[in-house]
Amino acid sequence: MRVRRFGAVIGAAAALSLALAACGSDTEKTEAKSVVAKAKETKKLVVGIKYDQPALGLKKPDGTFEGFDVDVAKYIAQQMGVPESGIEFKETTSANRESFLGGGQVDLVVATYSITDARKQQVTFGGPYYVAHQDTMVRVDDDSIKKAQDLKGKKLCKAAGSNSFRRVTEGPPDGKLGISGVTLVDASSYSECAAKLKAGALDAVSTDDLILAGFANQQKGSFKVINDPFTDEKYGVGIKKGDTETCEAVNQAIQKMYSDGTAKTLLEKHFSGTGLKLVTTAPQMEGCA
Repeated sequence: MRVRRFGAVIGAAAALSLALAACGSDTEKTEAKSVVAKAKETKKLVVGIKYDQPALGLKKPDGTFEGFDVDVAKYIAQQMGVPESGIEFKETTSANRESFLGGGQVDLVVATYSITDARKQQVTFGGPYYVAHQDTMVRVDDDSIKKAQDLKGKKLCKAAGSNSFRRVTEGPPDGKLGISGVTLVDASSYSECAAKLKAGALDAVSTDDLILAGFANQQKGSFKVINDPFTDEKYGVGIKKGDTETCEAVNQAIQKMYSDGTAKTLLEKHFSGTGLKLVTTAPQMEGCA
């Protein structure tokens, strides 16, 4: 009787061991399915971009997309073995980038996504692929705001999900200005900020200079950028937290994009004539920890 029971115990233990081994194998397979691995296997990627930012991420009336972020996404995808026809662009806003990556709605986010310590808690970043600088845009006929400090007592746009307004209203460190007496006006996006600025509902929009240059270039004669930059805005490629394999592949693609001259070509294509001093040397990669 004891022999039978002992044999049963041994059999159960063996079965459990096999089951655990199978689970471990499945887990390893799941963990191995990084975005770059899936891209090589399926030749497809879902990339989150902005739909309403001229010269960066813009959906045209015919349903196609254009802008610097769009072209950067295409280049990175190509380096991962995904042709342009295999890219599905999905609209992301400043407010939903983290949730889209965490929930798997997108594989990558290339959407003027500034790398910050707070965001690193939720997202793994590749890059940066460009370092922009925060500046301020006003109506073309407004001479009362010539430098950032002139925003005191003015109405400033607060775009949902963006941290740019904080760098104006909160104090140092990290290049924050700590300007008092600023009235914040809510908007759902920077395109709405631009519309409200044009309508006179606010006095200024302060965010990354590439974003502002795009709007000023799109609506010539309506806006001007005051050219008083502050802070470094490191544009990163958003990746699901922990996917270091994809992050490393993204960094390699970005470095190649600069070394082969593509980055310079793309920057000049979208921003030449805007008055911005473009940086065409590769930024220092943040690392994939």
